[in-house]
Parts: sequence; structure tokens; C-alpha cells
Amino acid sequence: MKDYMYRENFDKFPLAMAYVPWQHFNGIYDNLDEALEAGTVFPELDKPFTGRRCCKK
Repeated sequence: MKDYMYRENFDKFPLAMAYVPWQHFNGIYDNLDEALEAGTVFPELDKPFTGRRCCKK
């Protein structure tokens, strides 16, 4: 039986690669109560939960 204790040659693989698109600072909420309700001070990050799946049927 093979031992799967991660003793393979993982050092030859990169740790991680990420793609992060450029973000432009467009300001913050003026009303801090509105920001608290949205959960962020950045309006472009305000993505309300709609309760639906993201895949098309």
C-alpha cells in the first residue's frame, strides 16, 4: 500500500498563482450607516446577496 503522507516532490511545483485585476479607487460611502448596512465602505464592493445560484439553467 502506498504511503500518501505528502512526501512527494512538491518543491518542484509553484506554491500558488493568482490573478488579481487592477482596481480603481472610486471613493467611499459618505453615509457611514449605509456603509455599515452594506458591510463595506467601498460602493463598488457592495454586492448584495440575491439568494440565487450563479449558474444559468
